[in-house]
Amino acid sequence: MENFIDINIVEWLRDIWAFHITSVDNYPITVGKIVKGITLMIMGYFLCRSLSREIEKKLLTRLDIDTSLRHTLRTIIFYFLLIILTLFILRLLNIPITIFTVLGGALALGVGLGSQNIVNNFISGLVMMIERPIKMGDIVELEGMTGRVEHIGPRSTRIKTMNNTHMVVPNSSFLERNVLNWTLSDDVVRLDIKVGAAYGTDTRLVEQTLLESLKGIEKVLKFPEPIVFFSDFGANSLDFDLYFWIKLYDPLQRFRVESEVRHRISDIFREKEIVIAFPQRDIHMFTDKPLQVNLSKDS
Repeated sequence: MENFIDINIVEWLRDIWAFHITSVDNYPITVGKIVKGITLMIMGYFLCRSLSREIEKKLLTRLDIDTSLRHTLRTIIFYFLLIILTLFILRLLNIPITIFTVLGGALALGVGLGSQNIVNNFISGLVMMIERPIKMGDIVELEGMTGRVEHIGPRSTRIKTMNNTHMVVPNSSFLERNVLNWTLSDDVVRLDIKVGAAYGTDTRLVEQTLLESLKGIEKVLKFPEPIVFFSDFGANSLDFDLYFWIKLYDPLQRFRVESEVRHRISDIFREKEIVIAFPQRDIHMFTDKPLQVNLSKDS
C-alpha cells in the first residue's frame, strides 16, 4: 500500500512537472521549464553580479577613470551579462525568444495596473548612468537636504546626508525636479559671506579687512582670487559681499569654512574698531501739548 502511494505521488509530481501551460510557436511551456528557468536566473543573477565586480576590480580599476564612471560601466556590464544569461537560458530550455511578446503584453498590463513608477524609475536610472547628471560621490541638494551620492541603483539613488542619515530618492526625481549638484563639473565652489558695517565706517578699510580675514585659512583657495563687493546702502548698514572659493570634499566642509571666516571677520573687526551694524530705529512723537511725565515710587 505504501509503495502504491509513493508511486502515485511520483506520478503526480511528474504530471505537474510536465503540465502544459501554454505554447509559443508550437514550443510547449511547461511548469518544469519555468522552474528550471527561475532557478537558473537566480543562480545566474548572483554569478553576473560577481563577474561584473571582478571585471571592475581586475580591469576597470587599471583604467584612468574616476570612481563614478567605473560604477556606471560595472552596472552596464551587469545588465549586459543578464541579457546574455537570459538568452542562454531560453536557448537551453528550447524556449523561443518570441516568449517576450507574451511577457511584453503582461508587462504592459502590469504597467497599466500601477507598475509605471517602477518602469519610470528604471528607465530614469539608465538615463542617469548614460547622461551622468548625477554621479557617485557628487554632493547634491534636493528638497532642502544636502548629501553625498553613495549608490545609484536601477530604481532609486541612496544619498548620505549631513545628519549621517540616508535618503532614498526615486531616480525619476533627479530628472523631473531641479537638483543642485555642487560638484557636477568640478569640486571648486564659490561661497558668499554677507557683512553689514555701520554708517560712517571707511568702506575701503572694510574691503581691505574682509580680504585680510581670509589669510591663513587653508581651505580658501588663492585662485580664483577672493573679491569684495560694496553691494548696497542698506536700511541699517553699509552692505558688503565677500566671495571666495574652496574645494568641496564633503557637505559639512562648506559650513565649517564659512563659520571659520565669520569668526575671523568678527575678531579683526573688533581689533580695528569696525562696528558690525544692527537695526536701529528713530522714534518721532507728535503731540499737540507737552507730554506729562509722572514718577512713582514703588511701595
